[in-house]
Amino acid sequence: MSIHRVAGAAGFVCALLLVFNSARRAGFLPETAFTHAVAPFAALAGLLAITGIYLLIRPTAGALGLVGYVLNSAGLAGAFAIEYTLHFVFPYLGGGTVTGLLAGSTGRAFLVTSVILLAGVLMFSAAAIRSGVMPVAGVLLYAVGMVPGALRSAVPQPVYLIGLVVAGIGIAWMASRLWSVEEKPQARPVVRSAT
Repeated sequence: MSIHRVAGAAGFVCALLLVFNSARRAGFLPETAFTHAVAPFAALAGLLAITGIYLLIRPTAGALGLVGYVLNSAGLAGAFAIEYTLHFVFPYLGGGTVTGLLAGSTGRAFLVTSVILLAGVLMFSAAAIRSGVMPVAGVLLYAVGMVPGALRSAVPQPVYLIGLVVAGIGIAWMASRLWSVEEKPQARPVVRSAT
């Protein structure tokens, strides 16, 4: 399987998990050990998808694409760490401890991660559109949806959840582009005998 197809599959998984997580948070799905266990992996799958997208747009993305990719990737890695903390660490701490952590350096780290993710999404999306390789509508849906997705603590929960669904649709659209990339056959080196 090609790297583009692997990244495309990761994009489909990311999109599915974003919608799944939004449905759970909205109360349409039950809160179970399983639904909490899979929650952080949307960001991880998104990181793999974004890497595949970057590899596809890299020839025409320029410096904006590289900087956007690095920031978007760092933001998604941070989002994975935040989701992991929210689902596997905070539930085992007392409410006062969690409040204290969020009021201190942990809260500041979450904020910095959100800003990095937001900047990366916007820059990466601009580069993806400029490249002419990705579907513009899919990129725009990703960018528009990830704005409230990155600002989860600054927007009302319904806006955040709708944003995740919109971003999921955008990721799925871009993943379908990755899935359909034609691989160029590798040229085999000519081996000449020493005779």
